[in-house]
Amino acid sequence: MSPRRFLISATVLLVAIFAAANLLAHSWFAGARADFTENQLYTLSDGTKSTLSNLSEPIDLTFVYTRSVGQDFPAVRAYAVRVRELLDAYQTLGGVDIRLREIDPAPFSEAEDEALAAGLVAVDTNGGDPLYFGLIGRNAVDDERVIPFLAPEQETSLEYDITRMIARLDRPEPARIGLLSTLPGMSALTDEAGYSLRREMGKSFTVELIEENFVELPAEIDVLMLVHPPEFTPWQLWQIDQFILRTGRALILLDPAAKTAQGTGPFNMTNRQIRSDLDLFAPVWGVRLAEDAVADTETALSIEADAGEGRTTVLQHPLFLAVPPGLMSRDSIVTADLGRTVNLGAPGRLILADNAPGTREVLMQTGPAPSAISADRAAVEISAGDTVGLYQASDIGPAPLAVRVSGPLISAFPDGAPPPDIPDDPIYAELARAAAAEAPPHMSTSAVDADLIILSDADMLDDGLYLDLQSGIPFADNATFILNALDSLSGGSELMSLRARAPGRRPMETVDRMREEAQSRFFSEQARLEARLATSQQRLEELQTVGATGGFFDGDISAELSAGEREELARLREDIVSTRSRLRQIERDFRSDIDRLELNLRLFTILTGPFLIGGLGLLLFARNRRRSAT
Repeated sequence: MSPRRFLISATVLLVAIFAAANLLAHSWFAGARADFTENQLYTLSDGTKSTLSNLSEPIDLTFVYTRSVGQDFPAVRAYAVRVRELLDAYQTLGGVDIRLREIDPAPFSEAEDEALAAGLVAVDTNGGDPLYFGLIGRNAVDDERVIPFLAPEQETSLEYDITRMIARLDRPEPARIGLLSTLPGMSALTDEAGYSLRREMGKSFTVELIEENFVELPAEIDVLMLVHPPEFTPWQLWQIDQFILRTGRALILLDPAAKTAQGTGPFNMTNRQIRSDLDLFAPVWGVRLAEDAVADTETALSIEADAGEGRTTVLQHPLFLAVPPGLMSRDSIVTADLGRTVNLGAPGRLILADNAPGTREVLMQTGPAPSAISADRAAVEISAGDTVGLYQASDIGPAPLAVRVSGPLISAFPDGAPPPDIPDDPIYAELARAAAAEAPPHMSTSAVDADLIILSDADMLDDGLYLDLQSGIPFADNATFILNALDSLSGGSELMSLRARAPGRRPMETVDRMREEAQSRFFSEQARLEARLATSQQRLEELQTVGATGGFFDGDISAELSAGEREELARLREDIVSTRSRLRQIERDFRSDIDRLELNLRLFTILTGPFLIGGLGLLLFARNRRRSAT
């Protein structure tokens, strides 16, 4: 074979080998990924992987994004890339069980009809085409769930929201909540008869009421919800203990001084149960409710009070707390997205132990110096003035108000099950014997990791603490907190370990620091000049109004002004011009350091590469000259 033919044949063969290698690599290593991002943005969590690996039917995901509109908004455009890449990771991991497509809903198109029919939010863009940016999920029987709008500021919960959608499509039936409460608003026989929250729970979950004298918990409940529970018998406590060890999910609202608790008889408040606590579970869960209620001047809620003579006044009551988002955990799915306060009425302090099994995460806390108030005083009507008189700031720091307990736990009954309670009523007695006979074997340790959310206030469920009673519009996030908690707890064991992910947007720390330093330098002068400008303009308008009354027809607005006023008018005009000029200079000075940094970065980016290559070339040239000289 001639060299020419050999070269042609070898080239063709190499091209064929290269193409075949690419095709095989694409087929064999399509799911291979290497995530070099700091926060592992493209690595799905173990909870997501478990959910995708256990799907019983294919799930269709439709990513809805108006690309042409989104390009005009940098934050949306960057977040759309993030969402698209994360969905690609879901499709790669889920294989044939995750079917992904993307539609661009142009105006009056079929894609827009599909987005509107699914309930996606059309965001107004100031006269332009609307922006659609959401996700639609469907299962094999056409059950549908949507994320109406993928807000960039909610990136921390993006993976959780998508995985929860997939999990619920795979298991369409709503979670079952076993509810036991002594509060009338929560123990009503129907959803419509109780608190507003009770009605909202009925829309998302199947709520099964548990009687106070239960002998066994209902079968197949997903989450146990205890709201200001009564004093349990040992047998009832063992039932709850075993449910926690076997299922591991509970939402518990305790209260040291329940203002909404009712007495056992009509109009009888003397024999009401004002306190509820964790009984035997406190040492094994590592959470104990303090005896006293908590008051906090930093988070005191503004309430209307009687000022006498038929008048009312608004004042801050330290026993009613409005806990802001800044005092809630930003890392928890339950509280990460809350944007308003959670209002509490005479809550308690949760005392945490470090030597108990599992881990404890504080979801909500008071300010740095709360005060303990006697539960007996806090449970009755006590004025803000009386509360301030009893106030003694604590030196042990913020009081935990809501805590999440997770991980393996041990039984509160180390000696096994106690004997069942046999009531006098023959029917209940027979039920108790049957429950004892059919009870599963005693467990000493958790079969699954527990996930418990404990809150130190039950009054927060009362409509008056967070709802406008006339319009029904909430002004606080009490209901959202509870629904988020139930949503998180009922998500399945795979989602219990899934927490808010770190955001993909990287803060420009140097620029932020420079901006803060500039603000500290220029803010006081800017505020002084703006106040001076406002005063000067107000006085100028007054003088011009006086002058205009006499000089309207001859065009001379100063005809009716005295010599002193005309001099003042000229001085004011000059002062306004100079003040505005100084304000513009402050704005330029404010950005000068940032602009200089931007210029330096541009020069570094543009010139570093050529200088490095040029320097390397000079070094090689010098090295070759030395070699040739020798």
